[in-house]
Amino acid sequence: MTDGIDTPDRRGRTGLDRYGRDLTRNPRVRIHDVEVLSCDWYVLRKTTFDYRHADGHWSREQRENYDRGDGATILLYDVEQRTVLLTRQFRLPAYVNEHPDGFLIETAAGLLDGDAPEEAIRREAAEETGHVVGTPEHVFDVYMSPGSVTERLHFFAAPYSPGTAAGLGGGIAAEGEDIDTLELPFTEALAMIRDGRIADAKTIMLLQWAALDGPFRAKDTA
Repeated sequence: MTDGIDTPDRRGRTGLDRYGRDLTRNPRVRIHDVEVLSCDWYVLRKTTFDYRHADGHWSREQRENYDRGDGATILLYDVEQRTVLLTRQFRLPAYVNEHPDGFLIETAAGLLDGDAPEEAIRREAAEETGHVVGTPEHVFDVYMSPGSVTERLHFFAAPYSPGTAAGLGGGIAAEGEDIDTLELPFTEALAMIRDGRIADAKTIMLLQWAALDGPFRAKDTA
């Protein structure tokens, strides 16, 4: 009997080895086997599959993929003040991979945990920044690291103001979160991308969207 397969793992899940076995959408891919390597909190699988190359020959391939669930992120902005509301928190993976102190400046974000993306991001924005936003604007959905991680991230944006502040933010202490909120001029946030102070992919994507197509885009004067 194996946790996560025959018996519930620590999150009550079973059948984790069946994920992806029945995929048939791509005739060039035939799933052969799925092996669960770890299911402590998230799930690490090794999938064996046959792949038909462009020249017609088939090869047997293996790939590991890390499943942490899908997530959502949001850029909070104030058009009148020309500011954005970001967060700052410690990220161990960045710290062990040469980031100076591991504290990354980011847009508010979190896993869906079974909720719809819009519902999840409103929850995360309130928990992390203390601001309760209305209906956020959906920007795009992105696979953030498709070579190894299954996660699809849903991107949103919404205005904030003193009137949307309903709490202190800071995250959920019981979950080990210790999050600072940073209000920055939009031009400074863009400069922080250029000099490396903002090095988080989702944050860079939303800030550049805001400059190109979003609330801070240059108005067409033609």
